[in-house]
Amino acid sequence: MPNVTISLDESIIKAGRAMAERQNTSLNGLIRALLERQVNQDSETWLDDFFSEADKNPGHSGGEKWTREDLYRE
Repeated sequence: MPNVTISLDESIIKAGRAMAERQNTSLNGLIRALLERQVNQDSETWLDDFFSEADKNPGHSGGEKWTREDLYRE
C-alpha cells in the first residue's frame, strides 16, 4: 500500500489519537477508515444528490396530463 504524507495541526493529531484509542485502532487506521467512508459515501449518494437537485428545480407540464401509454411510446 502506498504511503501518503499529510500535515495536521497538533491539536487535531492529539484528538485523533484519542479517538483512535477509543476505537481500538491507530491514527493511521482511523484516517484510512474515515477517508474510505467519505469516498464510498460520495459514490453511493449520487442518486440522492440527483433527486435533491431535481426537487429544487421542479419541471412544469403546463397543465398537460399524460397516460401511461403516452409515457411509454416508442
